Amino acid sequence: MFKKILIANRGEIACRVIKTARRMGIATVAVYSDADRDAVHVEMADEAVHIGPAPAAQSYLVAEKIIEACKATGAEAVHPGYGFLSERASFCEALEKQGIAFIGPKPKAINAMGDKIESKKFANAAKVSTVPGWLGVIEDADHAEKIAGDIGYPVMIKASAGGGGKGMRIAWSQAEVRDGFDRARSEAKNSFGDDRVFIEKFVVDPRHIEIQVLADAHGNAIYLGERECSIQRRNQKVAEEAPSPFLDEKTRKAMGEQSVALAKAVDYQSVGTVEFIVDAQKNFYFLEMNTRLQVEHPVTELVTGVDLVEQMIRVAAGEKLAISQKDVKLTGWAIESRLYAEDPYRNFLPSIGRLTRYRPPEEGRSGDAVIRNDTGVTEGSEISMFYDPMIAKLCTWAPTRLEAIDAMSDALDNFVVDGIEHNIPFLAALMQHPRWREGRISTAFIAEEYPDGFAPIVPDAEETAVLAAIATTVELLRRDRLDRLSGRLAPHSGALKRDWEVKIGEAYIPVSIVEGMISIPLEADLSIAGAPPVTVVSEWRPGEIVWHGSIGRRRISAQIRPVPNGIRIAWKGMAVTARAMLPNTAALDRLMPVKLPPDTSKMLLCPMPGLVVSISVKDGQEVKAGETLAVVEAMKMENVLRAERDLTVAKINAKPGDSLAVDAVIMEFA
Repeated sequence: MFKKILIANRGEIACRVIKTARRMGIATVAVYSDADRDAVHVEMADEAVHIGPAPAAQSYLVAEKIIEACKATGAEAVHPGYGFLSERASFCEALEKQGIAFIGPKPKAINAMGDKIESKKFANAAKVSTVPGWLGVIEDADHAEKIAGDIGYPVMIKASAGGGGKGMRIAWSQAEVRDGFDRARSEAKNSFGDDRVFIEKFVVDPRHIEIQVLADAHGNAIYLGERECSIQRRNQKVAEEAPSPFLDEKTRKAMGEQSVALAKAVDYQSVGTVEFIVDAQKNFYFLEMNTRLQVEHPVTELVTGVDLVEQMIRVAAGEKLAISQKDVKLTGWAIESRLYAEDPYRNFLPSIGRLTRYRPPEEGRSGDAVIRNDTGVTEGSEISMFYDPMIAKLCTWAPTRLEAIDAMSDALDNFVVDGIEHNIPFLAALMQHPRWREGRISTAFIAEEYPDGFAPIVPDAEETAVLAAIATTVELLRRDRLDRLSGRLAPHSGALKRDWEVKIGEAYIPVSIVEGMISIPLEADLSIAGAPPVTVVSEWRPGEIVWHGSIGRRRISAQIRPVPNGIRIAWKGMAVTARAMLPNTAALDRLMPVKLPPDTSKMLLCPMPGLVVSISVKDGQEVKAGETLAVVEAMKMENVLRAERDLTVAKINAKPGDSLAVDAVIMEFA
């Protein structure tokens, strides 16, 4: 077994590998760029080596620097994580020449399966069912248009060396092919240093289901069930689960056996993932094979009890698999939510900045559920524009799917992240969505359910009552604390006020304290909107962000943040501003004029912090709705900003190469 390994990666996956290596008694070496000097993975490792500037192309993607770090520290093997150099056969070969083991498959398998074009050809030759498409070199946009027309719309334009949703575009018509081809090539070159793309038929409303395989160097290969990865946005997975709620045992077995056969055909050695698209009739088509560890591997670990990172290390060290196919049992259900630094209310555009608060839920068993959080950040960490925007992978396991979903819902309500925008509100809303809870999903789920973008869930009458109860208790305990700090012994200036009104949105909800005194811990009976009294119990203290308690028989965890004249409550995908007032104050509040937001309709605002790639118009130019105005890059993704209506450009305030903050004015219109 290895005595020391180097992790050629960063963030949560580097931390994940270090945890397993530490448990196995293996010393670890981290590498880091200028941007990651104070990163968590650097602190966790036994040693750390600086490898260059922040851009990945000058640090994490430079194989020579990784090899130099191995030599300097005496690392015997390299775990590549995912992304970066994880699927580069040339990197694997370079390590082998230096006598350094690669914790992953051999170059033969990487070459055969790691390139999407070559893997399609190989799968066709092996008579694996594949999606119709063009696997040759696409010369230019004109050639792309011809190929797409021959295949039939819609088509998927994909980077050959791609991954993580980058370098991928769907074209529904000839008009969209040329722009999609250009954008896919540009993103592919920037992210992977390889601008080759291919085109294939896009299967409408498919499920994305993948099989986890594990093989050693002694001819043994098994599959460890499947993962459902259909909840995607811009071809980037958002939530995954194991097993799939769609597959039956017959289909699972067929997909698993086909995946193992494919792995054996290329002499695969390590963990790998064979991805399929599955239609409504359970017909499955080979999509690609990822010759590395997948981001979503924790859900497989939770339902099988197999540590995939440990298996990778043991296989790379020459050991035989200690488990056979008959040993693989899928127990319970696991859900993974990917927490991204992105603003769900701005079409999920990236957000960067410092984590002023980062307090994940406690890991471990909670009742019948298990909580796991794979992360590479801590409070004070900076989310940089140079790398992937993932903050953490929050996972829950429970005996049944709905129990796992409910555990995830509660864990998200307890996950505190401040300082940047993040997608927890969307993930929390997803856990409540009937279609998700019923398992009726496809890769088009987000586009279909949120066609106009994501907005917070609007609370119904029962949920509004819960929010009103929380707001009332927060205000009562706040006033009680102020009275005690001022030295008054009697609460609330001498008398407990029994009648209140809570403003949520434009509604005023009457709340009456039927019985109980306000103190910590709080226990009181409240009548809300004239309904029968309900008992509210909580140990929440002023200043705490998470409100824990029970309202009636319902256990509640909600996040509380102060705003001018009230509080902001986030709970299960809802986000409301609430203000608890005495009735006479509420009467005056109803008379207050409404302040309107400023008019920005004649401006193009930068929707996220990013780099201006290009400006497509000039002063005085008339443009039509849908025409490109500018392209802004953030988190390695190019975002095309288009005109929403016919207009005339009055003034351009930015130029290519400018780094802009969110809401910076790029241009103004007449």
